[in-house]
Amino acid sequence: MTIDFEDAKNVIIAAGNRLDQMGLAPATAGNYSQRLNDDSIAVTVSGKHKGRLGRGDIMRVDLDAKPLEDQRPSAETLLHTSLYKLLPDVNAILHTHSIASTVLSMQKNGHITLKGYELLKAFPGIDTHEVSVTVPVFDNTQDMNVLAPQVEDYLKAHPHTPAYIIRGHGIYGWGRDMAEAERVIEALEFLLACELEVLKLERAGLKADTFKGGISS
Repeated sequence: MTIDFEDAKNVIIAAGNRLDQMGLAPATAGNYSQRLNDDSIAVTVSGKHKGRLGRGDIMRVDLDAKPLEDQRPSAETLLHTSLYKLLPDVNAILHTHSIASTVLSMQKNGHITLKGYELLKAFPGIDTHEVSVTVPVFDNTQDMNVLAPQVEDYLKAHPHTPAYIIRGHGIYGWGRDMAEAERVIEALEFLLACELEVLKLERAGLKADTFKGGISS
């Protein structure tokens, strides 16, 4: 499911427009990438607003995250390329920022577990809501040479993980193509928004199961 560089520009720009409209690309936050058919990687240039990407805002790097053009890729490019090397079926990666992922990751230690939600079926390999999905939360750092191996070690031990969160930062999600990566991101962002609402209810002294079967007043 790899594509050439020109087609990759199109799908990355389209993803940026859509995610920005969903409120998942504030300021210049986030970075997106696509594996190319020559096994290089198309990735967004550093500092570009993802809802206003032009064709010149996407560049190529190799699998070691080294630029193949005279531009500067995202500072987190190594997080992309390490995933591509570890997961050969992955061809697209999206990194988004939302209020829910930021707040919840600051409240949870180690992981966030999602269970019982119908939308869990949006994740690859899941066909029932009667399942739980654990999304790991890694401490934020500016040193990608520290964070990338931590992510790799976790994914080697938990190969069915659909995404991960960097604490106080945002989500990394991936897929066999850009459409699948977008589906994973959209589903996870929705589910985290649900979990944030549950947290609000609990802190207001209410229990989420109070409202099962309909909203009570």
